[in-house]
Amino acid sequence: MVNEENTLAEIQDYFAADRFATEAGCTIVEAKAGYCVAELPITDHLLNANNTVMGGATFTLADFAMAVAANLDNKPTVSIACNIRFFGVAKGSKLIATCTTDKAGRRVGFYRVDVCDDLGNKVASYEATASRS
Repeated sequence: MVNEENTLAEIQDYFAADRFATEAGCTIVEAKAGYCVAELPITDHLLNANNTVMGGATFTLADFAMAVAANLDNKPTVSIACNIRFFGVAKGSKLIATCTTDKAGRRVGFYRVDVCDDLGNKVASYEATASRS
């Protein structure tokens, strides 16, 4: 397991094992315990029939950012409930997810992720309750 003492490259290497997210194109830009910024370039394979980013792609990026932020304090953490609200379509060339921690308790954690595009348009808000062991 990695923690915030590791370099960004080491953290990126560790979370490369989150194959669904990384194969979709999600990358970690900044990470420390309780905080993460991750990005996802908007490519054709992420678009739906309306030519906008598929909701599942946005969810994947948000969930990935939460997983990174939640697992950098040497306390294995998995989401047990989450909710996403979509506000609008992305108009830029990439999605940016910023995760912050509301509370990382001994057994339960609460996380929030804001997703916007690189033009500053707010795309979605994700909240997760997580089990910490």
